[in-house]
Amino acid sequence: MNTITLNQRDIDFLLYEFLDTESLLSRARYAEHSRESFDATIDGAKNIAEKYYANHYHKGDAEEPVFEDDSVTLIPEIQAAWDATAEFGLLGASYDFEEGGVQLPEVICKVCGTYIQAANSGSSGYYFVTAAASNVIRAFGNEQQKSLFLSSMMDGRSAGTMALTEPAQGSTLGDIKTSATLQPDDSYLIRGQKIYISNGDHSLSDNIVHLVLARIEGAPKGTRGISLFIVPKFLVNTDGTIGERNDVVLAGLLHKMGNRSATSTVLNFGEQQGAVGYLVGEPHQGLRYMFQMMNDLRIGVGLGASALAYRGYLHALDYARERPQGRLPSNKDPQAPQVKIIEHADVRRMLLAQKSYAEGSLALCMYAASLAEDCKTAVSTDDREQAASLLDFLTPIVKSFPSKYGCISNDLAIQVLGGSGYIREYPVEQLYRDQRLNPIHEGTEGIHGLDLLGRKVLSNNGQSYQLFISLIEKTLADAAALPEIAHFVPPIREAIDRTQRVTESLLFSIKEDPDLGLANATIYLDMFGQVVISWIWLKQAIIAAGQVSLNHPEQADSEVGFYQGKLYAAQYFINRELPQTIQKAALLGLNDSTCFYMCDEYF
Repeated sequence: MNTITLNQRDIDFLLYEFLDTESLLSRARYAEHSRESFDATIDGAKNIAEKYYANHYHKGDAEEPVFEDDSVTLIPEIQAAWDATAEFGLLGASYDFEEGGVQLPEVICKVCGTYIQAANSGSSGYYFVTAAASNVIRAFGNEQQKSLFLSSMMDGRSAGTMALTEPAQGSTLGDIKTSATLQPDDSYLIRGQKIYISNGDHSLSDNIVHLVLARIEGAPKGTRGISLFIVPKFLVNTDGTIGERNDVVLAGLLHKMGNRSATSTVLNFGEQQGAVGYLVGEPHQGLRYMFQMMNDLRIGVGLGASALAYRGYLHALDYARERPQGRLPSNKDPQAPQVKIIEHADVRRMLLAQKSYAEGSLALCMYAASLAEDCKTAVSTDDREQAASLLDFLTPIVKSFPSKYGCISNDLAIQVLGGSGYIREYPVEQLYRDQRLNPIHEGTEGIHGLDLLGRKVLSNNGQSYQLFISLIEKTLADAAALPEIAHFVPPIREAIDRTQRVTESLLFSIKEDPDLGLANATIYLDMFGQVVISWIWLKQAIIAAGQVSLNHPEQADSEVGFYQGKLYAAQYFINRELPQTIQKAALLGLNDSTCFYMCDEYF
């Protein structure tokens, strides 16, 4: 089977037809760039992904990191991948030229990263988490902190982590116990234990910069008392050189079912005199700062889930085109040659489902990346504020839909391969194991359901929610004017109306009884996600219908097939997936209380 991980034609479609990324060149920040420089950067990242990441995808899974003699040993291919990534400049690609960056748009950086995630989701984490951590220091650190840590994180001399979770708590960050004690030199001594810290220890870089949530002594209880600290593995001298070892100790490695080339660690801070940490920004504002990193990584998780689903789909498609098996039901001749399994309608059903999930999810995540770009560089203040509002509202779906349906997609890839699907000689079983981590990474579905229904729908007095609904209405109007796809409009409009009614009903229930009203928030998240992806597919269908209707004689058959494939995938999702929202809306409209009233003693 080939090593292809993404479809470059689809990437070009999403960048330059779906998003019009080329229009960013009119913004002053990108005046020195061109479409050619964008594409060259993506090609370079693609080459790195194929040469340095894909080459050890299976080996990294089979030969996990080893913890012995107080250090972690990784396979050497991971070091080569880290070095190539840093040398190419991806760790600071979005930074200003003056900072040593490449000053690339967010969406181009995300595409580069998606190729790397598709090639090797485990080893890609060292790069992704470091880039996200450096962005936090860049946004909220003081000048001294930036001077000491940023340049080394950009060139790969330092890696980064996010240290939130503790053994006694997971998502309830308000209950963390890690403490911070102020010292005479304005540093802090950090004491506590963090668990499930991705990339928490390794030998890829000279230093590791941990971003740690802790509570300053005397701080308020709950989330209002959490502060953020830079806690390096090695202290850094004022001239930027590496100093003595900080009191940060690797207590052990955890062993996950997927992404096994990445270290998952338990870290002890302050076993002896206390780990030296430096306060980022203002006291008690740590969770607000850290949410920038968490939301960035949530888009990254969505992109990674999309990439794994996409790679599994392409493997399944190749296999279906090559594997002979059986004959069509209409053929009763046992002497007739077997057909390739893609000739069977049920196999095409599974492939279409995968295509609709993978391509729909990738389009959603790239749309989110374009919103992140507009938050920073859109010309008008109104446009920046609108982009920020939409991104904040959609983030729970951007993270959760690709993660959930990516698992379903990779499961279908195994099914298409049959007996070959669950053996390690083929890649799809590893893709499924790697994918299964994503519904938990950066918040479970339940957490994001509570966030969407309990917070985001009501944020800005409901303005973000209504802004998104208005975007869908505009797309529906555009589609209704195209005879080829006008029939897609009524089912989406009906789904929007159902969603509106259910939302109003649930908001009333939440006001009366928050616990009961939010008991089915995960179902709401799933329903809303299917509506969002239907909208994403409708936007793609509008473009595809326009291209098909032009009927250029010189248009290659592959181009016609590409756009027809978009139309059929849109039709599949709207006809077969969107109707699932009817049953979910019915449950939500009743606010079914079965799970809520099922108590512990009844199990």
